[in-house]
Amino acid sequence: MVTSITQGVKVSVETFFQPDYSRRGEFVFAYRITIENKSENTVQLLRRHWHIYDGIGVWREVEGEGVVGETPIIEPGHMHQYVSGCHLVAPMGKMKGTYLMLRTADGNYFDVIVPEFQMIAPFLFN
Repeated sequence: MVTSITQGVKVSVETFFQPDYSRRGEFVFAYRITIENKSENTVQLLRRHWHIYDGIGVWREVEGEGVVGETPIIEPGHMHQYVSGCHLVAPMGKMKGTYLMLRTADGNYFDVIVPEFQMIAPFLFN
C-alpha cells in the first residue's frame, strides 16, 4: 500500500491483479483507494486526473468528474473508499494522479496527490 497526505487529506492505494479477467495482451488490475479527511474542514471530491504508464512504454491520461460516478463529500474524521480498475497491455505498469477537491467552508479548490502506485502481475516475481 502507498499513501500520501495533501492539506490533511490522506490517500491510500492497494492494487490487485485480476487473473480471471486477464489474457495474453490484456492484463487487468483492480485498485482500492481510501480517502481519509484528517483536516478540520469538510471537502468534496469533484474531479480525477490520472497518468497511466504501461510496462511497454504506452502512456495515457484520463480525466473526468468524480470517482466511479460519485462526487463524495467527506466530513472531518471520515473516509470514502472505492474500487476501480485498469487494463494494461503489459503485465506491469503504474498510475499516479490528482483529485480536485473543494473545501466547502471557504469555497477554495485544491489538488490532492494520489501517490504513484505499481500494478505488477504476481507471475513476474517467479
